[in-house]
Parts: sequence; C-alpha cells; structure tokens
Amino acid sequence: MENQENKYLGTEKITKLLLKFSIPCILALLITSLYNIVDQIFIGHGTAEGLGAVGNAATSIVFPLTLVAVALSGMFGDGTAAFLSICQGRKDTKNAHRAVGSSAVITFIISLVLVALGFIFCDQILGLFGASADNIVYARQYFYIILSFFPIYMLGYMLNSVIRADGSPTYAMVATVAGAVTNIILDPIFIFALGWGIQGAAWATITGQILTLIISLVYLTRTKTFKLQFASFKPQAQVLSNIAKLGISTLITQLSIVIISMVCNKMLAIYGAQSEYGANDPLAIIGICMKVFTIVLSIAMGIIIGAQPILGYNIGAGQNDRVRETFRRCITATVIVGIIATVIFEVCPELIINIFGSNSENPALYMQFATLTFRIFLCLVTFTCVIKVISIFFQAVGEPLKAAIVSLSRDIVLFVPLVLILPRVMNNINGILWAAPAADVIGFVISVSLIVVYFRHLGSNRKATTTTSTAIAESHPGVIITIARQHGSQGKKIGELVAKQLGIPYYYKELTALAAQESGITKKFIKKVSSNDGEEISQELYLTTSPAKYAIEAQDAVLKEIAKKGSCVIVGRAADYVLRDEKRLLRVFIYAPEDFRVKNVISMYNDDEKTARKNIERADKNRAEYYEMIAGQKWGEPGNYDLCIDASLGKEKVAQLICDLAQTR
Repeated sequence: MENQENKYLGTEKITKLLLKFSIPCILALLITSLYNIVDQIFIGHGTAEGLGAVGNAATSIVFPLTLVAVALSGMFGDGTAAFLSICQGRKDTKNAHRAVGSSAVITFIISLVLVALGFIFCDQILGLFGASADNIVYARQYFYIILSFFPIYMLGYMLNSVIRADGSPTYAMVATVAGAVTNIILDPIFIFALGWGIQGAAWATITGQILTLIISLVYLTRTKTFKLQFASFKPQAQVLSNIAKLGISTLITQLSIVIISMVCNKMLAIYGAQSEYGANDPLAIIGICMKVFTIVLSIAMGIIIGAQPILGYNIGAGQNDRVRETFRRCITATVIVGIIATVIFEVCPELIINIFGSNSENPALYMQFATLTFRIFLCLVTFTCVIKVISIFFQAVGEPLKAAIVSLSRDIVLFVPLVLILPRVMNNINGILWAAPAADVIGFVISVSLIVVYFRHLGSNRKATTTTSTAIAESHPGVIITIARQHGSQGKKIGELVAKQLGIPYYYKELTALAAQESGITKKFIKKVSSNDGEEISQELYLTTSPAKYAIEAQDAVLKEIAKKGSCVIVGRAADYVLRDEKRLLRVFIYAPEDFRVKNVISMYNDDEKTARKNIERADKNRAEYYEMIAGQKWGEPGNYDLCIDASLGKEKVAQLICDLAQTR
C-alpha cells in the first residue's frame, strides 16, 4: 500500500534527484527567455531607420506592456492548471472541462479589452513606459502589431499551462520551442531580407505565437483528463472565481515586474535626456541588460523549482536533514552560476553587448554606458539569484508569507523607491543603476535573516524511530458509515458508540498513523493538514510538489483500503466524498445548536465562553474549506448526506438512530 513513487523523494540521493527534476525546468525557462531576447539581437544589428539603439529602445518600452498580457493570461492559465489538478484528485470531470472553456473565453474577452484600450490610449501608455519623441514612432509601429495579436498570444500562453497540468509537459514545451525557433528563423528574413525593419521583428514574433497557439489547439483534440464540449465555453462564475483565486499569485508576480519596468524606463528616459547619452541609448541598454539577466535568473530559478517536489515531500516527512541538504546544494549551484555571470559582466561586458549590436548615433558613448550598466546594475546578480531561490524555497516548504516578504521586499519595497530616490540624490543617471545593487544588499540581508531563523527552528529529523505500526482491522462485509460533524457536536463520541453497538472498527486518530505509514509524511504534518490548520493548507492542496498533496493522497488511499476490509465507522477526512463510489455507504452529518456546542467545548477543553465560540467558528470554517477543496461541494449541505441529525437529541439516541438506519442498508 506504500506509495513508492513519493517515498523515492525521501530516499534517493539529492544530487541525482536535482539533476532529474531541475534540468527540464532550467531548459523550459531558458527557452522562454530566448523568446524575449531574439528580437533585440537582430534589431540591434540593423542599420535601417528604426533599427539599432532606437529600435531596441522601442522594444524595451513595449516589453513591459506584453507582461500585462502575460500576467492576466497567466492568472487564468495557472489558475486553471491548479483547478484541473484539484478536479483530477476529485475525479471531477464535470468542472474540469468547464474550467478550461471558461478560462479560454474570459482570456479572449480580456485580450479584446486590452487591444481596444491599447489602440485608444496608445501614446499615453507608451509615454508612461518611457517613450520619447525620438522613439515613440517606432515603439508605436512595434506595439500596434504586437497588440493586435494579443488574443492569439494570451490564448496560447493560457493553454500552455493547461497542457502541462493535463500531464503533457513535453508537448507544452514543444509548442513553446516551435514558436521560439520560428521567431529566430523569421527575424532576419522579415527584418533584413524583406526590409520590414522593426515591424518585421514584430511579425516574426507574432508568427511564432500563432504557431504555438495552433499546436496548443491541436492538443485539445487529444486531452487526457477532460473533453471540451460546446457547453464548456459557457463561463461559470463560481469556477472562474476559484480559478482567479488560485492564479492570483501569478498576476501579482508579473505585475510587480511591470511596475519595476515602468518606473525604471520612465526614470531612464528623464535622466537619459539630461545626460550625454541621450534618451534612446539608456532605454535600449537597460532592456538588453534585463533580458540577459533573465537568462541567469532562469538557471537559478530552474534549479530551485526543480527542487520543489524534493523539498515538499521531505518537509512533510520530517526529514529535515534532507531539506537542509537540498537547500544547501541549490544555493551552492546558484552561487556558482551567479559568480560566473558576475565575472563575465565585470570583466568582459563588451562581448555580451556586441551580440546585440548598437548602431547608435554615438557608438563610443553607447558602449560606455552599456559597460557601466552591466558592471553596476548586475554587479550583485548573485545576491538577486539567492533572493529568488530563498523565496521559492519558502513556497515549497509551505511558508507563503515568508516567500512574499522575500520577493516583494527586493522588487517593490526596495528597488522601486531607490530608482526614484538615488538619481535625484546623485543628480545623474548613474543613480538608477546603483538602485539594483542597493536593493540587492538590503534584500539579501532580509532573505538570509529569514532563512537562518527558519533553519534554526526547523530542528533535526522528526521522523519517528519506532518500528510499531498501525494495522487496518479486518471486518465483515456491510455498511460503511462516514460521519462529518460540527465542532462541539460530540460527533467523535457518537461515532464510537455506533461502532461499539454494531461491533465494527472505528477510525479517527488511527487514520493519521495509517496515512503516515502510507506516505512517509509525519503524523504531525498529516494531523495539521486534516484539521486544516492554517488557510495556506487548503490553498496549496492542488500543488503536485506540496507536502499537503502527498498527505491527502495518502489519506485517500488509506480510506479506500479500509473500505475494502468491510463495515466500519469513519469520522472526518471528507470520507463521504472519497468513498462516494462505495455501494453500501451511509453518509451522516451531525450538527447541533450553537449554545449546545459551546457548552460541550467548555466542558472538554476548559475554555471560557468567548474562546469556545471563537474556536467553534474557526474549526467549522477550516472544516468547510477543507471539504470544499477536496470535494468541490459545500460542507454540511443536506443534499450531500443521507442523514443530517441534531446531536442535542442526546448522543445515545443519535447513535441508536444511526445504527437503525445502518441496519436497513
């Protein structure tokens, strides 16, 4: 009954696991980064009007605007992917196809709104992101084409996440790679051979995106976990609400990049115009610098994203030494990557700059500022990578608040104000460049402080050393009684009475030990998940790398194994839903008036009345969230149960009524 696939994460050598999981992640992220870089390489080497530095400045202005499309389509794409994983766990085919269809429709509608707003307020939007009189014509040419095909781009991006969640990550990568390769091939043809200039770069990008969407649409005819129907495309408000909640973190992450780019570009346009470098060259150079930086960041993030399943399993299994080792190896690899990148940026930045060309009106000044930018702006790229790795690490081990603090402190709380303040203090454009290392230093101190405190309190391995095990009791064929109950309704005692009267096994605390044996996850963590101790648990159940996911899968397996052994009573764990396919299932929900429950809680836990009421409210809220996440249904809804009964009738009487009903099954 043991889940060997999961336990493999707790026994195999860390280095071998990292190589297996991290390399595909690194490759996927690098491909995406390459997609964003190719246009600037070819544009920078052009000599025609609208190419060279002024062209790269124009694409640097437009790039953050495309991230708005990425943010919105990513929210629905990642949210749908998460929702699909939940539906897969529930075997809920009904809402799976509706989620995909609803997201596709809403993504398309939003894309049309963005297109309309973009055309109506084009110059104002471009100006907000740093466009000047010198480059706005070219920015407008590039933007109009890219903007016109937002529906294609956004649908392709959204569906890519869905394809990965449907169990076909390789197919999703092929779709992205095909688009990137097409872009690379067509860029020189459209830009130089056909003489389309910066518009050719836009058309090459769009052609690649069209191909990605076509390949993605073809996949919809061979999906694994859902089948699209005409009814799928009728938007479902509740489904969309759940998807938006699950994808909101993607939206926030991408929009933070938009804010950073907007502020940075605007300040570069202002101070660049006042400097000897002019307005165009600094914008072009910072765009190149940021995209080169994404290559380094892709490697660092690929390492830690690949490590997420390793971290997730071992934190749940209490194998804290393996968590430490995994983190140590990820940080070591990240630092090595960062140091190599730093050496290149500091010693020979010209090699990278020349890849992108320039064709500036003043090549000497262009190279001077480009060299300065790489050497200052990216001088602490290692710190930046470490900060990102620590943020993702906290996500993997179930510490979302710490992850948010680490991520937002560097990018929003520190970098944006420093970009606004330092050039004014230094009274020159170099202040913008120093904002990055300054934010890196402070962000690094915050991140390292949090990680040191985390590991200090993590302790050594918590895994039990006892060899004793809990066995599933044999029983005779018969009814399986599941009991869900409000806090303080005496549901556990009633369940025990029912099991005693019928002479069948009773399961409540035993489920924790059995699930621990099944998964290798500690009993302490499984108990936390089962009681939904903290809202973050219910929000992370969909993650395949989450320890909560492993715990839930183990509990489901245990419940089904118990059902095979025969008649029994099971309290909690959404057992009525997990065992819904059992023919002889009696689903009971026990409730009671609040005053009755308050009295019981005071008696059991010695709480005062105020504390008792607060605990009842919290416990019922957590149970409702847990049940909704597992079953997709409303906890306590009468239609979900065969019997809903008031415990204030007396626990003996309630137990007898349940027994009487059970004997009719």
